[in-house]
Amino acid sequence: MGVPARALDYADSFLPGVIPQEAELTAGVRIEPGKSYGFFTDTTLCIGCKACEVACKEWNALPADDLGLKGTSYDNTGSLSANTWRHVAFVEKISGDEGTRVTEMQPFQSNWLMMSDVCKHCHNAPCLEACPTGALFRTEFDTVVVQPDICNGCGYCVPACPFGVVDLSPDDGKAHKCTLCYDRLKGGLEPACAKSCPTDSIQFGEVPDLVERAKARVVDLHAKGARNAYLYGAPDTPGATGGLGHLNAFFLLTDRPEVYNLPTAPTRAANRVEPALTAGLVTMAGLALTAAAVFALAKAGPTGPGRNGEIR
Repeated sequence: MGVPARALDYADSFLPGVIPQEAELTAGVRIEPGKSYGFFTDTTLCIGCKACEVACKEWNALPADDLGLKGTSYDNTGSLSANTWRHVAFVEKISGDEGTRVTEMQPFQSNWLMMSDVCKHCHNAPCLEACPTGALFRTEFDTVVVQPDICNGCGYCVPACPFGVVDLSPDDGKAHKCTLCYDRLKGGLEPACAKSCPTDSIQFGEVPDLVERAKARVVDLHAKGARNAYLYGAPDTPGATGGLGHLNAFFLLTDRPEVYNLPTAPTRAANRVEPALTAGLVTMAGLALTAAAVFALAKAGPTGPGRNGEIR
């Protein structure tokens, strides 16, 4: 598949109403229930414009976070949160040998890594498994969405997410995260972030098609000399570990995952329940046996000679 047509190619309206299945025009994808949709984010194409952040906030009516400069980066949002569902990370790599600061930049801003981070909509979503109320559910498009009206604010989903995506809002106490524009998908529209990306760094489509497109991109980059390019979160790649299966929102990276604030080998919290429970039961059994032995010794009384010399 070539580069999909953009909305600017259809600037003039030629229909009397809303364009049905508009995503076919903007992303080359027909959105149908029962299929698996997601994002392929090619970080080598990201220019850090943050158009995706703005589009996400505008469409979902999300309030601004603290926009003051952090003092550690030119990035003014810092991280994903209950009010920031897309976050473009600016990773500055300008230190020289042994931590010294370089005085000259390499051509083409190659000292910067940029990545638009988002909820991964995991195939086996740990947040969904941890939710006790059913507020988190898997949609007919194979994405994971929070229903705030059902969320009780328990926060179990927050530590269950291995990517630190889910967050509790200080305003309503409920969990919030990216919905992969569930409402837009139901209307046949491409998600706002992907539609606004000027370089197609964020590509929307059916997950199997995106995986094939991503593999071809890696081959192309390797042929051009970028041998450090690899996929993160696609099937059988780093990020698709620990029982997650794969990520419906996966990435092409050129450095170690932790450089992008991604875990090297994420795992499902459910995988740790059995060993943790077993260890706890063994500990409790050991304590119970020790207590029983101490109680038995105390009940038997002392074993030394009594007043008349008899052995008790």
